[in-house]
Amino acid sequence: MERATFSKYSWIDFAFSVIGVCTFLVDWGSDVWVATEFYCRGDIFWFGVLVGLMVLSSVVVQMFSWFWFQYDRKLPGFGSVQTGGGTVLFGDRVKLSCLFHVLQLGFLCRHISAIRQGFRVWWRKAEGSEYAVYLTHDLSMLRLIETFCESAPQLTLMIYVMLQTNKTRTVQFVSIAASTTSIAWMVVDYHRSLRSFLPDKANQGWCSSLIYFLWNLLLIAPRVAALALFASVLSGYIGAHFLMQWFVFVCWAWQQETHFMDSPAGEWLYRSTVGLIWYFSWFSVAEGRTRGRSIIYHTFITADGGILLATWWCYRDPVQTESYALTLLIALPFIYLLGLLLKTLYYCCFHPRLWRPLVREPGLPDDLPDAEVPLKEFSIQDGALSSKLHNKRMACHAAHFYSEKGAVKNPDSPKRAEPSPL
Repeated sequence: MERATFSKYSWIDFAFSVIGVCTFLVDWGSDVWVATEFYCRGDIFWFGVLVGLMVLSSVVVQMFSWFWFQYDRKLPGFGSVQTGGGTVLFGDRVKLSCLFHVLQLGFLCRHISAIRQGFRVWWRKAEGSEYAVYLTHDLSMLRLIETFCESAPQLTLMIYVMLQTNKTRTVQFVSIAASTTSIAWMVVDYHRSLRSFLPDKANQGWCSSLIYFLWNLLLIAPRVAALALFASVLSGYIGAHFLMQWFVFVCWAWQQETHFMDSPAGEWLYRSTVGLIWYFSWFSVAEGRTRGRSIIYHTFITADGGILLATWWCYRDPVQTESYALTLLIALPFIYLLGLLLKTLYYCCFHPRLWRPLVREPGLPDDLPDAEVPLKEFSIQDGALSSKLHNKRMACHAAHFYSEKGAVKNPDSPKRAEPSPL
């Protein structure tokens, strides 16, 4: 069977890597600035909460990076793969890799390695395009994890502080802007990474990415705002609210029998992280009929959001919130429903489908629009590092995202998958 041709590393990939590390550094710098401001003003509690979020996010991301480094070392020949004048990240230097991850520098090292390898491939025309793409796919997933472990909770925290104190400072606006930018960039980058697994150079329409970005933003923003509003009137209960829902989401991920990681410990870390992500936003993590799961999730989140808003409306200070209370009560549900409509529009008009026949049918144009991409065979990386190095982890998510109806029962299985929406 022929393997589909996947996109090569390009200057756009290199630009995304550079912008990604810049976004990471700016976000990190803004976090330090906000934490310093809290500490200098005597807000020790908020200082502790913010630092706690930063530490939790960093530890989780480093753990994923370390697990993936361990998994990749087991692939045949991975440590000696030539990448245009060098070897892969850390190679077989396990102690050095462990040190960098303990020092919370593993994620940053991956960024630097991706830029270094990408520069060799794009500018110097060196070999190693597959490995450069491999690195960018891992970074895309790590940025997704970092965003929902830090940026989304931090955005909720900053809005809550503004509501609680009824004051706005420059540093808070900077933090909100940095967190929002981080979430927005993650959405576009993650979508682009998934799109790269479409074979035969299917057109990555910017309109498709824009719609994808908009419906995610319109669903995440009301959720974050509702949580912040609830916390502003019942701050003692937001922790219990999170823990209860997180536990339910983790159990749901376990019930779906996810197989993203290569070890039991890594898989439970993944399921725990999925529970945190689902607290803010939905994304498909397992094979099967995902339309039903998506409907269940959005129904639950819509009902929960309504309860949060109703609770805030009943316990709010009428005088202090008079200028914006009614506007928020109407706007937030409307924005969320608009996000659901855009999501439906995306899946009806812009969502590309997995390609299923063995070879590309003759006469089809190379720039075929997203909605008209026919089904063709979609093969995912096998265990060996051959001339075609594909990221099995992200390929698995791409299979779940782009299948139309049924499920890809096993990414390594040659069995044909039925379609699966949402």
